[in-house]
Amino acid sequence: MSKTSTKPKKRYRKARKIPGAPWVEVRQSQVHGRGVFAIRDIPKDTLIIEYTGRRISAEEADAMWPVDPDDPYHTFFFSLSSGETIDGGTKGNAAKWINHSCEPNCEAREGKNGYRVYIYSLRDIKQGEELSFDYGLIIDDELTETLKSHYRCCCGSKQCRGTMLNLASFEEGAEDAE
Repeated sequence: MSKTSTKPKKRYRKARKIPGAPWVEVRQSQVHGRGVFAIRDIPKDTLIIEYTGRRISAEEADAMWPVDPDDPYHTFFFSLSSGETIDGGTKGNAAKWINHSCEPNCEAREGKNGYRVYIYSLRDIKQGEELSFDYGLIIDDELTETLKSHYRCCCGSKQCRGTMLNLASFEEGAEDAE
């Protein structure tokens, strides 16, 4: 008779050591509430920080929404291709405060197994500059002006699309429906 593993999935993963860290600090942001700022120059394509927090299923994340009924469209959830979600609001680190921008200086990359998320610089970032990445949110709902306003973008970029939503995902959904 073979034994099968009944080990529960890890809810928390120890953050990976980042070479050269710390690269950033959390401060008040002109974009939105708190933000993450470079404490020294960061070269292009540098691994800056891991996005950490409690691992939950997509179903658990849906059941927790809204996390804050007074601000229902704000969470620290980060969906992974593995089907899990990182809840940065529980045992998360500074990465949860990285704001969205339509013209970001960073990007989020999944680790090779789809269980971790790392923030990398897309270009050289100067000391004191705020870090940002494009959230590209995908929502299972019809795209309306109301929905766009719930996820309003405050980045101030000349390329601002006015929302943190991934508008292409709605176009793809419309094509799939035809």
